[in-house]
Amino acid sequence: MSSFFIKSKDKPKSTRKGKLIAAPKRKADGDPGAKNKLREKKTNARYNEEISSDSENEGPIGSRKRPVVEENDYGETPQEKKLRLAKLYLEQLKEADENKAEAEDFETDLVAGRLEEEVLEQKGKLQRFIAKDLVQPDASEIRLLRGHKLPVTCLVISPDDKCIFSAAKDCSIIKWDVESGKKLHTIPGGRKGTEDRHVGHTAHILCMSISSDGKYLATGDMNKLIMIWEAETCKHLYKFTGHKGPVSGLSFRKGSHDLYSASHDRSVKVWNVDENAYVETLFGHQDTITGLDCLSRERCVTTGGRDRTVRVWKIAEESQLVFHGHEGSIDCIQLINEEHMITGADDGSVSLWSVNKKKPLSTVKKAHGCHGDAGLQQPHWVSSVAALHNSDTAASGACGCSHNSHVQLWKCGQNYRGLERLFTVPVSGFVNSLKFSSSGQFLVAGVGQEHRLGRWWRLKDAKNGIYVIPLKRKPPNPEEAKTAE
Repeated sequence: MSSFFIKSKDKPKSTRKGKLIAAPKRKADGDPGAKNKLREKKTNARYNEEISSDSENEGPIGSRKRPVVEENDYGETPQEKKLRLAKLYLEQLKEADENKAEAEDFETDLVAGRLEEEVLEQKGKLQRFIAKDLVQPDASEIRLLRGHKLPVTCLVISPDDKCIFSAAKDCSIIKWDVESGKKLHTIPGGRKGTEDRHVGHTAHILCMSISSDGKYLATGDMNKLIMIWEAETCKHLYKFTGHKGPVSGLSFRKGSHDLYSASHDRSVKVWNVDENAYVETLFGHQDTITGLDCLSRERCVTTGGRDRTVRVWKIAEESQLVFHGHEGSIDCIQLINEEHMITGADDGSVSLWSVNKKKPLSTVKKAHGCHGDAGLQQPHWVSSVAALHNSDTAASGACGCSHNSHVQLWKCGQNYRGLERLFTVPVSGFVNSLKFSSSGQFLVAGVGQEHRLGRWWRLKDAKNGIYVIPLKRKPPNPEEAKTAE
């Protein structure tokens, strides 16, 4: 060990940080000041000692405090605190279990409600009452999309309501963006005689349909052809031949890729698009088939033009039901649900039907008014109908003069036993096609200067295009909301 010797005159020196070596004790002389100085040096040495991390909260002797026992607002002992925290934890677990049970019950109720709706939908008894909340849109809110050179003949809306596909007598197909109103893709039409080298239609397109999953688009034309397209890219996939007359109706079965087609040759054909295959042909109509529709069941409905019949084709049973009711040619049809449908005829009437009744449940004559001189007035043809599936809302369009063309919105009565006018939306031209969006937020009308099936007369003032009509709702009534609560 090394030792250090400090002279009495020297002050204490630190050998390392914070450590002081005191000078050897000497007998104090008689000077009291010297004693006080020595006492101060010892006290300062204690204050300057290095403090370890274990005693950070310790201070000089005068500033040190006694250990503080943790206190709380409950004034409880440690055992009581443990018991209280345990009870609190159990309450939290109980509350979490209750919330989980409530969420499970809510989810169960939601699933049960959904299953109940599906059962009612399959039975054709589901009817959502939304017509009472609809209000007529302002003219400034209605958009007109123009792109076709000739009258628009048919259109469909994609299942997600983001796109519209339209076709016209110029043989072209246009894919539109609903939100912006811009063209996303155009499939140009070809001239007559270029069928061998042109990819697309070279004759008037009369009908189109899109599959429920948005994968396939089908179009039919005056050249007896059905063409299948990839809806996303508008790429041409297949061409179906077999009809002996213009293809006037197309519809995909919901939830599948089975395609039904109708033609002026008075037949209905069934196709499997996945397999690119023909399945079978159905006969029964005595005149040109003018319209076709289907939903999820393995059946379709058609209108037979001047044979004045509506037919329900049961594909699996290989049978058909025949309905009579209109006095004129039945030109258009749309299913509201699996059990009910709406039709329009050239005698100006609009009718509601049930597949369980041979006659219409309700008919409105001269639904779009009349034209002509007094005493020689004729009703406007009903050229198109549409229905918001599983609801009480429908629409019809007519072939009117340019200053009297409009789309009529209808409210279906309880159990579809009546038709009540809601409001009209003025448009310019022949309303050749109508479609509701899946969400029910808007209605689209395909309009042209001529009827889709002929050129009996022409409205020069009309515009060939697509009207996008918003379906506005009434603001909620606070009193009704309180009553519901």
